[in-house]
Amino acid sequence: MFEIKTLLLFFLTAIAEIIGCYLPYLWLTQGKSVWLLIPAGLSLAIFVWLLSLHPASAGRVYAAYGGVYVFVAILWLWGIDGIKPTLWDIVGSLVSIAGMAIIMFSPKAA
Repeated sequence: MFEIKTLLLFFLTAIAEIIGCYLPYLWLTQGKSVWLLIPAGLSLAIFVWLLSLHPASAGRVYAAYGGVYVFVAILWLWGIDGIKPTLWDIVGSLVSIAGMAIIMFSPKAA
């Protein structure tokens, strides 16, 4: 159960971070409304809050979260940007997920 909760929390955290960064990107590069910065800021606040919910030490959580972020960013590339991931995108994101699993789920010294 710990593993499923961790993965779900990391996935939601990545979505919050990507939205928080994507909305200002739209404002800066596509001339969208400056008002996008308000939901972007809220999304980044949710991102930080979600990271704080993990019971592991902060450094371990940040390191492992990066692997999930890479995976979710590739999903974003496909689903939102409409760009099909390459084989190397998929392999790289799976390697990142494996790194996250090693960091979060390996036996820890007491």
